Amino acid sequence: MYTIGQVSELFGVPISTLRYYDREGLFPGLERTSGIRRFGERELEALRVIECLKRSGMEIKDIKQFMLWCAQGKETYPERLELFRRQKAAVEAELHQLERTLDMLRFKCWYYEQALAQGGEEGIIDLLPEEIKGAYDRAHRD
Repeated sequence: MYTIGQVSELFGVPISTLRYYDREGLFPGLERTSGIRRFGERELEALRVIECLKRSGMEIKDIKQFMLWCAQGKETYPERLELFRRQKAAVEAELHQLERTLDMLRFKCWYYEQALAQGGEEGIIDLLPEEIKGAYDRAHRD
């Protein structure tokens, strides 16, 4: 069993955030000894999932719904699966956008390195190496 301070250190999550999660019902079976929260492996795993879902952009109200479904048992597997499928699709779309952004940044870094080396921008676009051309093309796709 872990104290709230230990869990805070383990996960790099402020104690106030852990208390908030508890108030929101995200740790339904959390034990207390003389009013002190005691986190077991079940709560640590729940926290891993909560933090993953938060990083994926999910709101606390939706995470709370997921935790309620978990408490309801296996009859909610279809809802839980659909929630994770939706979130996975959202993260994949975000990754795609970030990849296009990274490609533009790669191209622009190369471009301005060339401009600095040549003392100007004239003719740089004609010098595109294949790797940078690929990044340029991907960044300009609709």
